[in-house]
Amino acid sequence: MLTILGFTMIATFLVLIMLKKMSPIAALVLIPALFCVFVGKGAKLGDYVIDGVTSLAPTAAMLMFAIVYFGVMIDVGLFDPIVRGILKFCKADPLRIVVGTAVLAAIVSLDGDGSTTFMITVSAMYPLYKRLKMSLVVMTGVAAMANGVMNTLPWGGPTARAATALKVSASDIFVPMIPALAVGMLAVLVLSYVLGRRERKRLGVLTLDEVLVEEPAESETVLVGAGTGKAAEKGTGGSGLGNDPKVNGGSGSGTDADAELTDEDEGFQGLDPDRPTLRPKLYWFNALLTVTLLTAMIMEWLPIPVLFLLGAALALTVNFPHMPDQKARLGAHAENVLNVSGMVFAAAVFTGVLQGTGMVDHMATWLVGNIPDGMGPHMAFVTGVLSIPLTYFMSNDGFYFGIVPVLAEAGNAHGVSTLEIARASLVGQPLHMSSPLVPAVYVLVGMAKVEFGDHTRFVVKWAALTSLVVLGAGILFGII
Repeated sequence: MLTILGFTMIATFLVLIMLKKMSPIAALVLIPALFCVFVGKGAKLGDYVIDGVTSLAPTAAMLMFAIVYFGVMIDVGLFDPIVRGILKFCKADPLRIVVGTAVLAAIVSLDGDGSTTFMITVSAMYPLYKRLKMSLVVMTGVAAMANGVMNTLPWGGPTARAATALKVSASDIFVPMIPALAVGMLAVLVLSYVLGRRERKRLGVLTLDEVLVEEPAESETVLVGAGTGKAAEKGTGGSGLGNDPKVNGGSGSGTDADAELTDEDEGFQGLDPDRPTLRPKLYWFNALLTVTLLTAMIMEWLPIPVLFLLGAALALTVNFPHMPDQKARLGAHAENVLNVSGMVFAAAVFTGVLQGTGMVDHMATWLVGNIPDGMGPHMAFVTGVLSIPLTYFMSNDGFYFGIVPVLAEAGNAHGVSTLEIARASLVGQPLHMSSPLVPAVYVLVGMAKVEFGDHTRFVVKWAALTSLVVLGAGILFGII
């Protein structure tokens, strides 16, 4: 019964948010509360919620102060050179911008923290997507998949959890998986290229006049190929701007040519180069502070929430020594802080009920129990396949400490090594990073101003495909 209710609760949540019948925060709170009553444990709802909030409180604190920190760094101009460099490479070409998003997200993911990756990536790329009227769900989807592949680094979390749960070396898990993960990253880049071509076809070749059009305060999110919003109104049908001669510089099609930036285009900046919050004299201080912060995070000198709390306080104090200026900066980023922290605490209700009622345990037992006996010698493949949905519907802790040891034991009984099971368990990470149970994804969609349902509807199929590519490469190379 708990198994059925668990799957039904997750399915109900996903359907309601993808159909936009409920906001993610409301769905994360009300749906598990209702199912908790169905299970007959409504009296314990308070305990489940408190347990969930307690476990996620450090994450929420980290995100709150990390958003403030990186928001201040954006304000003072730390990332302006990055934006200019990307702009120089992209040349106002949607294809290059999408590929650049994947590359940037992959590079920044080396710090091992998804939230930091998404904040830096969105900060650099969001202005370009908005100016060019590109699909924002392409940005969030590509960034999430790139980070998901890179999340398998030994210090990223999943590999360390698998090593701890199965009592093996993290290097023995990760190093042999590098070829398969490299293929997975290549798949993300190829997908970025395909999505970029679709965006280029939809928008056509943009001119400076189109790029510099004034943006409204809030604009509708444009889905790939949807042909909606301002950009598409100037085209015909679903092709967007692709056939507009005004946009294409007089050529009827122009869908495959690169849009070049001339000397006149120096005014096209991802971030306003004249904003009053810039602190050029403090640039190297801010750069050193950020490098020190990321180094401390990787080396684990202090807990991450403490590091970002100290970093945010120091960044505010040095860059904006006057109290009114500090209050203005905090106010400017309050919306992002509230949206993300609210999502995290709402997700705590969902995870608290899912774990407290025992739904997760029953779902896992049912799945493992229904593996055919004939699949025993292929338990590594089974683990890889199961990791795709299970890491989406469960937290990494629940999967690696609750499910993977059971799968490893079943595999050992049929001659499958523990290391093969451990490597296969990493396969689902490209999809996991878009799970509603991952706090970092709310940073991504919140800063990009994308509806979580839109992001989910777009990314699930592509992320699942990327995971299957990693699994296939692992089998082909004899790693899994």
